[in-house]
Amino acid sequence: MLIRCGYTIRFAATAPTPLMAMLSLHPSRNRDLQTPHRLMTTPDVPIYDYVDAFGNTCTRMIIPEGGITLSCDFVVEDSGLPDRQSPDAIQHPVADLPDDILVYLLGSRYCETDRLSDTAWNLFGHIAPGWDRVEAIVAWVHHRIKFGYPNARATRTAWDAHQEQVGVCRDFAHLAVTLCRCMNIPARYCTGYLGDIRIEPIPGPMDFSAWFDVYLGGEWHSFDARHNYPRIGRVLMARGRDATDTALTTAFGPTTLTRFDVHADEVASEVAER
Repeated sequence: MLIRCGYTIRFAATAPTPLMAMLSLHPSRNRDLQTPHRLMTTPDVPIYDYVDAFGNTCTRMIIPEGGITLSCDFVVEDSGLPDRQSPDAIQHPVADLPDDILVYLLGSRYCETDRLSDTAWNLFGHIAPGWDRVEAIVAWVHHRIKFGYPNARATRTAWDAHQEQVGVCRDFAHLAVTLCRCMNIPARYCTGYLGDIRIEPIPGPMDFSAWFDVYLGGEWHSFDARHNYPRIGRVLMARGRDATDTALTTAFGPTTLTRFDVHADEVASEVAER
């Protein structure tokens, strides 16, 4: 299956402003590219990439006075299969986890394990460790939070989402990640494209999406607390402890977002070749 992805994002600025963007395809998907992947800027400004500690591609630039438009359009090949299901995947004892996995058990900026630990054990302590416990967490978060774009707030944490019971996809992911970590299940936050592919169209404008991975049976597995069912066509951009590590853009000065268009659609091979 081929998916055409991309975006057009514009920022206004009254003075030159440094910007870091995490808008590139994750390096793990580079081999799947069927057309070139280039972040374009208007006006044309110098940019360069580096790879951060979590393996994400980050792009640095200076927004000129007046503002800048960032755009990208590419085609990526996907298996066309829904999220992999592995109900027999075991939960590892903490003592057996690889060293580089331990960081995904710790609290982080948006995932306050200390505040939700008692809640997690009261809700899920009776459920068998492993896949069943993760599914129970996902289902509980899915029903706990009411989705709505007017409910978006950049400062909302997992604890806030639990208390307020409203949010967007990042809030579903943060709360589920936190509850998993409280139950000693390593979990990491993911962001990327997730179009309405082979499902009924979801009302509302297209946006980037957030989901999460858990480490079970020696592998990472994708879960989505907002939708609560396996989806087709996830295209990863970045992953880390939470939204702090995967912010789409970080401006080091005043800017105003004036345009935000995202697309991710299944296309036929002949369309991709145009």
